[in-house]
Amino acid sequence: MDPLALNADLHCHSDVSDGTLTPEGVAARAHANGVQLWSLTDHDETGGQHRARRAALELGMPFLSGVEISVTFAGKTVHIVGLGFDIDDAALRYGLAATRGGRSDRAREMGQSLEAAGIAGAYEGALKYASNPDLVSRTHFARFLVESGVCASTPEVFRHYLAEGKPGFVPHRWATLSDAVRWIRGAGGMAVIAHPGRYNFSPVEEFAFFTEFKQLGGEGVEVVTGSHRPDEYPKYAGLAREFGFYASRGSDFHSPDESHTDLGTLAPLPGGLIPVWELLAERVHTP
Repeated sequence: MDPLALNADLHCHSDVSDGTLTPEGVAARAHANGVQLWSLTDHDETGGQHRARRAALELGMPFLSGVEISVTFAGKTVHIVGLGFDIDDAALRYGLAATRGGRSDRAREMGQSLEAAGIAGAYEGALKYASNPDLVSRTHFARFLVESGVCASTPEVFRHYLAEGKPGFVPHRWATLSDAVRWIRGAGGMAVIAHPGRYNFSPVEEFAFFTEFKQLGGEGVEVVTGSHRPDEYPKYAGLAREFGFYASRGSDFHSPDESHTDLGTLAPLPGGLIPVWELLAERVHTP
């Protein structure tokens, strides 16, 4: 089989971070949708990795360890996916714990900001959706605001309340790009730029981001992702070729009710690319 045609889904989330399904539930949905190589990439947290790997292997589905690390670059929040690392690496776990450390205070401040805007009880409401209080995120607030009837959908919440410059937005300084790449590589994994089309960088900023990432040892970029429009695939395929990056693919699935791209439903990677799973073949856990 053409390696580019493999139905790999290497970016999705469980309720260990801001998804709504358990790691086992995400594994079952991926398998049912024909995923042939799967990775769970919860935000700044590897606590679901052993469960995800066990569930995948019981279903006969090959598995790669994964995580999505929040990074501050040029004043913006970007995400770096780590794939194929040692789940129990101490330095990675310590670094992720430090990154998570500011989320709780940030969430309380978001609740206060929303209360000042006339929305009471948002912090407590968001907590109801978070299985891990240390990982309360904007997504959890968005679910509460939908439940409360403030907005009709989570995208509407983000547009009106949680995006930069809106009443509930509170910035947080995450890990540095150097931190994220170092932690992933130190644990034996590959660092991959997640959904670069989401960041609204200028061409100069995007070139600087890709250049610094490569200089630090980053090796991959998501080309086909649920967070990219199909007309963006050729652009990021071209950048992967230009920078010599391996190409990745992932739905960025969070929930059956919220995600517009389901697990395993993406288009194949464009031609002329080398997929990340070619380099990571020895790190894939197989049944």
